Amino acid sequence: MSDAEKQSRKAISDAKRMVIKVGTSTITYDNGRMNLRNIDRLTRAISSLMNQGKEVILVTSGAIGVGIGCLDLDIKPTQMRDKQAIAAVGQCELMNVYSRCFAEYSQIIGQILLTKDDLDDQVTRENISNTFEALIDRRIIPIVNENDSVSTKEIFHNGTFGDNDTLSALVSILVCADLLVILSDIDGLYDCNPRENECAKRISYVREIDQNMLDSAGGAGSKLGTGGMQTKITAMALATAAGISGVIAEGSQTQILENILDGEDIGTFFAPNEMGENER
Repeated sequence: MSDAEKQSRKAISDAKRMVIKVGTSTITYDNGRMNLRNIDRLTRAISSLMNQGKEVILVTSGAIGVGIGCLDLDIKPTQMRDKQAIAAVGQCELMNVYSRCFAEYSQIIGQILLTKDDLDDQVTRENISNTFEALIDRRIIPIVNENDSVSTKEIFHNGTFGDNDTLSALVSILVCADLLVILSDIDGLYDCNPRENECAKRISYVREIDQNMLDSAGGAGSKLGTGGMQTKITAMALATAAGISGVIAEGSQTQILENILDGEDIGTFFAPNEMGENER
């Protein structure tokens, strides 16, 4: 690692307030059933961070994927009303599992369901910000998801917006987070697609996100999810422009959050924009 990267990664351990986004592929299997091992690792790690005095907001995907598993569906439905109904079922089960898992570590959670319109409206945005601060002040972990039962933007995901990667960046900006961690099914950004090229090399450190990087990071997410690498890079561009450090890493790795916070060379680190930092 370069000296700049070492210094940047070391600074991660000083992050006080962080947003952690977990994707559908990390918390569910392809059949929609919940990956309880990964969820337990995640909730245990977040609980440990809370015990250290950190402030953690969890942005989770998976409502539709979990709903598919709950209803034993073989394929993801295509009709909008069916997707929204399934999301309603899945969101209940998702929060039920999170509540039980976090309770094992004496943590209390609070649910916040958002749409893009909520964040675009100034009055609603301020109310949401106040709710976040009230939960954080009481040491309650906010768990955020797109409100799939009323919003069509994520369900009609077009590869550039309307997904929980972007939502996690917007939440990070709203709560003035120090760090955004996006946990995915791939261990960072590569110079080419590692699923197609075994010689692909992981990019450990990104100082600046340019249009070429965004254009070359296309591709869909998992069978049950909506996001691909392009949406994650877009999210990091939003966060770093606001002076927030970012990391993309593989969510199923053992002790992934602990290793990231220890400054280890894991995933891809995105350096914050200095002008954004100065404005915070």
